[in-house]
Amino acid sequence: MSNNENYIKGRGAQINPANPYHKVIYDKNPFPDADEERKLATQFINVQAKTIINKVKSPDIPGAYSMNPYQGCEHGCVYCYARNTHPYWGYSAGLDFEQKILVKHDAPKLLRKRLQSKNWVVSPIMFSGNTDCYQPAEKKFELTRKMLEVLWEFRHPVSMITKNSLILRDLDILKKMAAHDLVHISITLTTLNEDLRSRLEPRTATATQRLKTIETLAAEGIPVNVMMAPIIPGLNDHEILKMAETVSKLGAGSIAHTVVRLDGDIAEIFTDWLERNFPDRKDKVLNKIRSCHAGELGDNRYGKRMSGDGQIAEMISAQMKLARQRFFKNKKLPPYNLDLYEDRRNPQMKLF
Repeated sequence: MSNNENYIKGRGAQINPANPYHKVIYDKNPFPDADEERKLATQFINVQAKTIINKVKSPDIPGAYSMNPYQGCEHGCVYCYARNTHPYWGYSAGLDFEQKILVKHDAPKLLRKRLQSKNWVVSPIMFSGNTDCYQPAEKKFELTRKMLEVLWEFRHPVSMITKNSLILRDLDILKKMAAHDLVHISITLTTLNEDLRSRLEPRTATATQRLKTIETLAAEGIPVNVMMAPIIPGLNDHEILKMAETVSKLGAGSIAHTVVRLDGDIAEIFTDWLERNFPDRKDKVLNKIRSCHAGELGDNRYGKRMSGDGQIAEMISAQMKLARQRFFKNKKLPPYNLDLYEDRRNPQMKLF
């Protein structure tokens, strides 16, 4: 960990970049003289959402819909692309993203209302298209569990992506859904190196906990994909084959990856983080990231932004292809069952 005396342990971002949408000026080094309790304090803010299901417009993301019961994420992943959504709510993409968590208490009610609509056409909905649905706030508010209960009631298919072993709390529902091919789980595993994990993703489950989560889900018959995301050249790209072998042995049915991209304020946040944690590697890592994104740290090109291009990105893709051939041959996740939802919503149709 950084030896900087002002380093805020337990947080990923160490700065609050200015919000481009208002005139508030943030201190670049917040809380330099504050005690640890203030540095680590998290504020939960109730918001009144109008809808909970969002149409996915990006061709790079599988699935047509996503939903997020929380905005902001206490996990503190320093590279997180969702940080750039926090300024829309009036906050910074930096520490604010980790410390000001917006809670959509009406999410289960909104989900039920949408699934009851005559216009709804069944399609798998993705939990955590933006922020983690099993982040620490979920232990307190249980919105994800309540939404899973609604989905099970309607026999509606869902996919979930998380870095938190808290998902095992909901095994009772997930097992029932898996028995009817209604759920896929993705566990994001960025690194097997616990020292790197604790710096990159300070409030996520440990690598060991996530491996145990993968093993437990698979043993319970729940389809599990592993997302090695993001791959950061110069930090974790050497782990691809080892990680694929490890998670395959634990029962994972597939593996996928993304290459890090530093859009918007994330470039400033990540660069600052590198300077504090890996100053000797900062320039090398940043240059490798640029080489994957046409010379830029960020990338908005559909079809390229998540995988990158250029020599380093191609080497990463080649290693992932080899990993699938060696460790995931003849493995795949089962297709979703899209038929039960209509039967559940219109039970009278069973009479015909």
